[in-house]
Amino acid sequence: MKSFFLIFFLFSVSLFAQKTFTHDVYFDTDEYNVPLTEENRLLLFISSLDSININKVSIYGFTDDRGTNEYNLELSQNRANTIKELFSGYGVDPNLITNVNGKGEILLKVLNEEEVHQIRGLNRKVEIIVNEQLATKKTTKKDKEAIVAKEDDDKEKTTEDIKSGSIKKGDKIRLDKIYFKTSYSYVTSDSKKTLEKLAKILVEKDNLYFTIQGHVCCTQNSRDAVDKKTKKRNLSVSRAKYIYDYLARKGVDKRRMKYVGMRRKFPLGGDPKYDRRVEILVTYVGKEN
Repeated sequence: MKSFFLIFFLFSVSLFAQKTFTHDVYFDTDEYNVPLTEENRLLLFISSLDSININKVSIYGFTDDRGTNEYNLELSQNRANTIKELFSGYGVDPNLITNVNGKGEILLKVLNEEEVHQIRGLNRKVEIIVNEQLATKKTTKKDKEAIVAKEDDDKEKTTEDIKSGSIKKGDKIRLDKIYFKTSYSYVTSDSKKTLEKLAKILVEKDNLYFTIQGHVCCTQNSRDAVDKKTKKRNLSVSRAKYIYDYLARKGVDKRRMKYVGMRRKFPLGGDPKYDRRVEILVTYVGKEN
């Protein structure tokens, strides 16, 4: 509610237009440490931002098409995290860095086989987007609608967005009210109804392809947790596979799904039950039948 009144106040005074500055940082194969030449380029870019009023910074990590999906997601996230640390180290307020996401691999698109090496090199990167905020003009009704639409697009997506068809590639959906029993890969009894509803939606939306990401709580150093049923330290994978198997039994085509374990690399904070979770990363959205 507080943020709503703030947005309303800004609407009543002026429209804040954003000028965008972009920069790409390139990495060596399988590395997330920034090469010295790239760090020097990045420093020059950050120096050029000294005279502008930064509204927000978005950082997106990518890999080339080699490696497994799980490996590429982890590597791309590590690359994004490295750039965030460099930004903070060079004096950019960390609170301005609103998005730090690993997007995984960029599919290889080649017209000439001799270009493969060069194109893969360009795909091993982090994209940086810096928005400068400038007060420019009186707000119109159309401006308000555009800003509200942008605010809606930036909100965390839900299963209702899947149902409405407003999901796009790259969106991530945290599955609310689906919780796992401590140290096990199966969901609590009060989660079954929500899971059944999700399955029905995904069967209907057969144009959606996605990766199920499992998470755990309460471990150190981004480790996975032990599954008490199997005694293996792969609980995040087991949780993702539990959802995968359930959806498959309910009629979701396995060709549309993958599953990976994210260990405890992305804790949400607060009650540990919220880290015993799964998320869906949308990898492709086709045309609806």
